[in-house]
Amino acid sequence: QVQLVESGGGLVQPGGSLRLSCAISGSIIDIYTMAWYRQAPGKERNLVALITNRGNPDYVDSVKGRFTMSTDNAANTMHLHMTSLKPEDTAVYYCSADLLPSNTRRRFIYWGQGTQVTVSS
Repeated sequence: QVQLVESGGGLVQPGGSLRLSCAISGSIIDIYTMAWYRQAPGKERNLVALITNRGNPDYVDSVKGRFTMSTDNAANTMHLHMTSLKPEDTAVYYCSADLLPSNTRRRFIYWGQGTQVTVSS
């Protein structure tokens, strides 16, 4: 069974940095897209960054130049390195993966449980 498990959230001061990680476990045939989303209190869940299996990372404008997404394809892991953090970056961050699992052989988007990032002095 496929699972996504995030780690690395926490409390950080404005201007600080955090590194989120997401480990994908289970038997997988292929991964098409990995992505990070975030959801602030009372707001919708929004895309932050994504990587397809054919390209480089794309970012929303609000995090360009501050956040860097990377993947370790051999380990089925993705990371989000966040720098120059601002209070408006406060949210629950979710990783997701559009993938083909070997048990169902049906392409599906899986989600992690979310990790809280709080930027405050």
